[in-house]
Amino acid sequence: MNQEREYIDRLWTCTNIIDGLYYKSARSLHIKDNMLSLFYALADGKTHSQKQICEEYLIPKTTLNTIVRECTEKGYAALVRENGSKEKRITLTDAGREYALSILKPIYAAETAAMERTLRKFSPEFIDALECFSDYLQQEFEQSILN
Repeated sequence: MNQEREYIDRLWTCTNIIDGLYYKSARSLHIKDNMLSLFYALADGKTHSQKQICEEYLIPKTTLNTIVRECTEKGYAALVRENGSKEKRITLTDAGREYALSILKPIYAAETAAMERTLRKFSPEFIDALECFSDYLQQEFEQSILN
């Protein structure tokens, strides 16, 4: 096996482990994994379009619509129309921010601890390299597979 293939296989395994950890954490915290993704996206305090969240978190539009509806019914999220736009954007309510933080707090703590340990061992350039790889991979997939 060539070295690039080995690196890709290792990266594939790592990304699956990471995805699985968030999935298992959501279940452990008694929420759907896509709801965790929605809270993660909205926790920055900004409004986000459904399209943006679907693209960044790879959530199907119908799934996101269902989760947003559940969150608005529970009073966790609100849909707002911004200046002259037809598109409604999603934001957390005060109750939603409080609930999202209760869900995200242990996740943030685990992420921070893992990142601190990683940065002690490697330079922050590993993030730049991962972003670069994902950009190149996206370009290659779009050019040869997705179009």
